[in-house]
Amino acid sequence: MTGQVRTVDGRVAGRRGQATRQKLLDCLSEMLSSSPYRDVKVIDVARKAGTSPATFYQYFPDVEGAVLEIAEEMAKEGANLTDLVAGRSWVGKSGWQAAEELVDGFLSFWRKNDAILRVVDLGAAEGDKRFYKIRMKILNAVTNSLTDSIQELQSKNKVDKDVSAAAMAGSIVAMLAAVAGHQKGFQSWGVKQTELKPNLALLVHFGVTGKKPTK
Repeated sequence: MTGQVRTVDGRVAGRRGQATRQKLLDCLSEMLSSSPYRDVKVIDVARKAGTSPATFYQYFPDVEGAVLEIAEEMAKEGANLTDLVAGRSWVGKSGWQAAEELVDGFLSFWRKNDAILRVVDLGAAEGDKRFYKIRMKILNAVTNSLTDSIQELQSKNKVDKDVSAAAMAGSIVAMLAAVAGHQKGFQSWGVKQTELKPNLALLVHFGVTGKKPTK
């Protein structure tokens, strides 16, 4: 976390205060992994962190305010997802490798941040613009780079000009997000992770290039 950390009333938090604030966020993150978001109370977070509700309220207005802090930090990490696509070649064997690495990186990010992403998705679905912006920040990191990749292929006459690069990229990323959020559900269909990844990569590759991959 960079820059000055301030309390709710605007005071700059010292080193101990910053450590307490981070511990509260860490405990809240842990609780979101095992409890429904609506069931998490300030007193429970404070107790888990070994402090008091009054201390919690020094740094956050409420549980939702703390959740948004965690989500913002996660979104900053999510911005790095663009590295999975930016500057990659989608021609020949490089295209299949790009598809595989995009799928692997996307699913890994979702698994790592599963708890907070569930809360972000819930908030966005309920129309909370703050959560919606965070969700779009993560998805845009991939969508914009993927759009550029498809447009580059079009400029080299490797993808039909009638294809809308933005619509295709957005559809691919929406699919990735839906699958990433449903990874445990695939197990109930008898689909293993080792089967999911290559088949999802096949869809991604075909969506970007319009061709069967060269492996």
